[in-house]
Amino acid sequence: MLLASLLTLLLPSLTTAADQTLNPDLNAKLMLAATNVDRQALLPKNEDWIFDFTQQKVYTFAPGSVVNANAATFPTLAGVGMTMAQLNLGPCAMLPPHWHPRATNLVVAVTGNITTWMVGENGVKVVTTELTPGKMTVFPRASLHAMQNNGCDNAQLISALNSDDAGTTNIFNTAFDNIPHEVLAAAFGDDEFDAGTVGKNIPKVGTGSVMGSAECRRRCGI
Repeated sequence: MLLASLLTLLLPSLTTAADQTLNPDLNAKLMLAATNVDRQALLPKNEDWIFDFTQQKVYTFAPGSVVNANAATFPTLAGVGMTMAQLNLGPCAMLPPHWHPRATNLVVAVTGNITTWMVGENGVKVVTTELTPGKMTVFPRASLHAMQNNGCDNAQLISALNSDDAGTTNIFNTAFDNIPHEVLAAAFGDDEFDAGTVGKNIPKVGTGSVMGSAECRRRCGI
């Protein structure tokens, strides 16, 4: 039942693209710096210490985006062990089911009304939270989670992860793009399950946010 519900949420989805390393040479030098003095000498400008979320190429509310400040996009964070992300969700937008293999994730709502779902592992219950401004939830490392903006206006959240290379695995795109279709059919308990057709309905990698439930879209006239 849970898998079917998550699949229903995900079908119109778009997964989160992997961040491209902005300056591999600088990252390498920062990771090899013997002292903090040496490290700061590699970051001599005040501008080296500023990350503007709003100026990143993926920043959008149509339908939304995940904008990461991490070792790849902001070299100053190389070796620091932290990622900060700005989560933008347009009306009825959602982040489809995914997990972070190398980090626990704290998410706090800045604007909007957002529902989140989290499954820690087999045998535990689904944790559902309602986030409004100032409220926070936690997604433990490698837990499966998703979230949706329930409102007809933009919503924004701030996300902190305890790794500068947290990684993201979007469950259905990963499965349908990489697992043999006959194996997927067996996993669904239906030899007639047309994994190829279902897989084509899952959009390719993008900014991370997708349109959410039909109920919300009807209510907001989308």
